[in-house]
Amino acid sequence: MSKTGKAAWDTTDLPQGEAKAKVVQNMFDAIAPRYDMVNRIMTFRLDTRWRKIAVRKLALPKGARVLDLASGTGDLCIDLRKAGLIPLSFDMSFGMLAADHSNAPRVQADILSLPIATASVDGVTCGFALRNLVDLSRFFAEISRVVQPGGRIALLDVSTPTNPLIRWGNSVYFGKVVPRIGGLLSDRAAYNYLPKSVAYLPEPAQLVRMLQDAGFEHVRHEQLSGGLTQLMHATKK
Repeated sequence: MSKTGKAAWDTTDLPQGEAKAKVVQNMFDAIAPRYDMVNRIMTFRLDTRWRKIAVRKLALPKGARVLDLASGTGDLCIDLRKAGLIPLSFDMSFGMLAADHSNAPRVQADILSLPIATASVDGVTCGFALRNLVDLSRFFAEISRVVQPGGRIALLDVSTPTNPLIRWGNSVYFGKVVPRIGGLLSDRAAYNYLPKSVAYLPEPAQLVRMLQDAGFEHVRHEQLSGGLTQLMHATKK
């Protein structure tokens, strides 16, 4: 464990740059058919609770237009629609979009360069994908571009718990058990990568500063379920 409290994953074999983008796209294409089932099992269905919290923190009025980025199979789109919002799904993985069960309009696109007009939507959500992006600063700048002033964002991703005991248990479960579950039910290589990918994420304070620099205010960072997951929500200036 590092002095900052982050799990000391071995990052030497993690892809970078365009190689990372290709690896991530191919990986999610491969695991799409069983992605939801594996998620429910390995999070003990906590992932459903985390998404509901994110939608609530979005705090947008009914009828607001929300982009769900790296939307996967559409779980967040379903929660957005249940809250009376209008979701639009974007993902780079065709496999994930093909497995979508939300019936939201969906587009295959690079979410670092959205085919969306400036200041044209009311909000953005993104669930558990920040660590898979090639350029996080560019992503924050892009969502700032497409969200109108006063619009809202809510971004979820995995986290490293600050409590030493929870952090130790999480490192064992995430680093040892999750790859075995993934290997039995889906793709072992993908679920070996996913725990290590936490290392891509900056510290919470840096994430907050990056969002502020991108044009957001009232930026809040919260740890959910003892720090297993982190949620950031903010308002476009």
